[in-house]
Amino acid sequence: NSDTISDLPNLAPNVSTMGDINDKDVINKKICIAMVSDFFFPNMGGVETHIYQLAQCLISLGHRVIVITHAYGKNSERRGVRWMMNGLKCVLPTVLLTLPLVRQVLIRERVGLVHGHSAFSALANQTLLHARTLGLPTVFTDHSLFGFADVSSILTNKLLNGILSDTCHVICVSHTSKENTALRAMLCPSRISVIPNAIDADVFTPDPDQRDTNYITIVVLSRLVYRKGVDLLSRVIPIICQRHSDVRFLIGGDGPKRLVLEELRERLGIQDRVLLQGQVPHHQVRAHLVRGDIFLNTSLTEAFCMAILEGASCGLSVVSTNVGGIPRFCRLT
Repeated sequence: NSDTISDLPNLAPNVSTMGDINDKDVINKKICIAMVSDFFFPNMGGVETHIYQLAQCLISLGHRVIVITHAYGKNSERRGVRWMMNGLKCVLPTVLLTLPLVRQVLIRERVGLVHGHSAFSALANQTLLHARTLGLPTVFTDHSLFGFADVSSILTNKLLNGILSDTCHVICVSHTSKENTALRAMLCPSRISVIPNAIDADVFTPDPDQRDTNYITIVVLSRLVYRKGVDLLSRVIPIICQRHSDVRFLIGGDGPKRLVLEELRERLGIQDRVLLQGQVPHHQVRAHLVRGDIFLNTSLTEAFCMAILEGASCGLSVVSTNVGGIPRFCRLT
């Protein structure tokens, strides 16, 4: 590639070594923004939806947005470059990213800002480092809470501290998440902003006609993984089904813990009362929610649960574990 670092557009003239962005002209300029994360469509989840919706809002403001993620599955047709609504460009490399490949993408697309998402994402962490070597401003959004004691958390926190020490600014989705990130990465709180997640209330509207009046339907919508409390859910279901014959569960989502729920249904013979819907595409989430009376969240840790907002907006009563950032926006009684 004949491009050199000097070919990069001069979009951040006042970005210091520590990454402070102070120039209003830089902030207001229409630039190309690279969203980077391992978590994006076709996988479903809060981070995936957040990136897509944020990208669409930035495009509506006149910016150009690309998403750098990775291909899912050996036989997936989603490889190379794919285009989504409103000109959102997705780059899906099929090999481990290295500096030459990141450099080529950032220079070719004339990226002016790199926005990494999720401390779990190795792709985001790596790209943030490479972007800073090219002199590009960087922003990082932390979507999750981490502990401090186990080996995995210790290693992740050390990595996060090194990367965020040279990141321009950090965004957290709740004040609980901000406290957690500041402690884990040993950052000054003034370098962290709190921007809560949001939903489009015009999309998630109630529809009582979709409810089955013969049942009280409890809706669950999440990835079926350990930290989403699937084991806790599997202990709650038998108790509720035994006490209330008119209650059924409508569970949307997929993951390694789905087997736990399938075994529970088989063992108790309650296939007609525990309905497993599998992965629910985002455009079908409202249709899934409006069939219920109660939205149940059993997460063991949560920085911010968008599904709770979606359920409440659809008119469901919300029952949730009292963890993480949930009490900051969901009044528990």
